[in-house]
Amino acid sequence: MHADQNLLYAHVKFLTSLQPARHYRNLRSLDQAADYIKAEFEKLGGGSVAEQLFRADGRQYRNIILSVGSLSAPRIVVGAHYDVFDETPGADDNASAVAGLLETARLLHTLGSNLKYCVELVAYPNEEPPYFATEYMGSAVHAKSLHEAGVPVRAMLCYEMIGYFRDEPGSQRFPNEQLAARYPSTGNFITVVGRTGQEAFTQQVQELMQANADIDVQRINLPAEMGLAGLSDHRNYWTYGYEAVMINDTAFLRNPHYHLPSDTIDTLDFRRMAEVVNGVYAAILGL
Repeated sequence: MHADQNLLYAHVKFLTSLQPARHYRNLRSLDQAADYIKAEFEKLGGGSVAEQLFRADGRQYRNIILSVGSLSAPRIVVGAHYDVFDETPGADDNASAVAGLLETARLLHTLGSNLKYCVELVAYPNEEPPYFATEYMGSAVHAKSLHEAGVPVRAMLCYEMIGYFRDEPGSQRFPNEQLAARYPSTGNFITVVGRTGQEAFTQQVQELMQANADIDVQRINLPAEMGLAGLSDHRNYWTYGYEAVMINDTAFLRNPHYHLPSDTIDTLDFRRMAEVVNGVYAAILGL
């Protein structure tokens, strides 16, 4: 099975059309996004769907979780956040990732008992400010719950902005010259991002993706304290010693629409997005 570009497009179209924007204050839109994700999970069958409710500043938020495979098996967590920054449509950040999560669920849902691990697909709120790097991130709530329950976690793969690609030379920027010397200067690759000390795991994910996706897959490991390595939900799984990486198109280092009203569906490349999902699907099965 392969990821479907048309389904990816339909998911992004729905999420980017929600008004007002699906951020932490606009609970009606945030709940519409959560309801959509839950309905897509439930439509699949072949797994159990749950909500994980929590509160932040008096407001209720919801993680939406689909578990595929035996709940007694170690977990592979695949996550993406469904909130946006401020009043933006958030096509790349992060509707592209939610669409990838939903397509991954579709590819996995029939495998059930054939899976080596229980794959837990989780859609989170509150990745964006003001809750970023706080206990009120949906992913922080989820990671903590796994730890407190003593659930063994094989890996966490975080979808974070997987839809923006450019073929123009010089379209990829870097935070320093050392990195610029090591990576392509054309922004048409996807990156597996881990922290220092995770080199073997990051390489394993990258190689599994590269062997099964028609897109250039790069990898990088950076010190957690540098900041760039932990700019999404995977950071909260590091807290408990879990192997966790981010699958990312390099965000603001490539996409000029990052956190702006111009982050719209027409800027995305759905063919390449589908290849990213094909790669992650293969990585889940190969770990």
